[in-house]
Amino acid sequence: MNEAARKPGVAGFMLFTLLLTAVFVALGVWQLQRRTAKHELIAALTERLAAAPVALPPPAHWAALTPARDEFRRVSFTATYAALPDAMVYSSGSAVRKDASTPGTWAFLPARLPGGEIVVIDAGFVENTMQDRSVEDRAVKKFVTGAPVVLSGYLRFPEAPGWLTPAANRDKRLWFVRDHLAIARALGWGTVAPFYVDLEQPAPENDIPRPGPLDVHLKDDHLQYAITWFALAGAVLIAFLVWLRGRRQGRLDP
Repeated sequence: MNEAARKPGVAGFMLFTLLLTAVFVALGVWQLQRRTAKHELIAALTERLAAAPVALPPPAHWAALTPARDEFRRVSFTATYAALPDAMVYSSGSAVRKDASTPGTWAFLPARLPGGEIVVIDAGFVENTMQDRSVEDRAVKKFVTGAPVVLSGYLRFPEAPGWLTPAANRDKRLWFVRDHLAIARALGWGTVAPFYVDLEQPAPENDIPRPGPLDVHLKDDHLQYAITWFALAGAVLIAFLVWLRGRRQGRLDP
């Protein structure tokens, strides 16, 4: 009876061990796949950031633009900043701008193309640690002159808010995620391009807001994560074998 009771216990523990090992191995393989994809993305972004600016795609081609193919492409175009309320987007520090590593806000403004279409411009970083609306009001006032200006920058696409992303503060016109489409709807900017432009040039005389070149540094921890998962898979197997050996020795002891 005792022998019969032992066998299901061993079989069940073995099945659990194999299942857990398979999960850890699968996670390790997944991390290696993500590492390969990350390296491909880094290579693509490096190429795009190094390329000379090209003409902004015409509106008829906007629907075909995608983050995978077009994020961070450098573009140049002429537009006129619209006399519409701007938006602040909070930043705790940028992963793509070495000169914006402290808390502050990004100044988002709508600009009108010669054909009447509106493109949202991230005009640059404002060292605005208290998210003070008056600070950004003074910073962006100089842009709305009614005169067209040649702009160059990088195509960017809207971010999705996370579970912990704070809600927008409509009184301050302050957002916590770079979702220019949601901002445009809230502030009545009308229909805007499906992308926004991170401004590189021109910069105001006082450099506020501060545009600038992007320098993308993506974290690449996938190899060490993969090693961790594979190590856990090995540890689970070793633990099972040690347990099984001890169990057999216990049965052999008088």
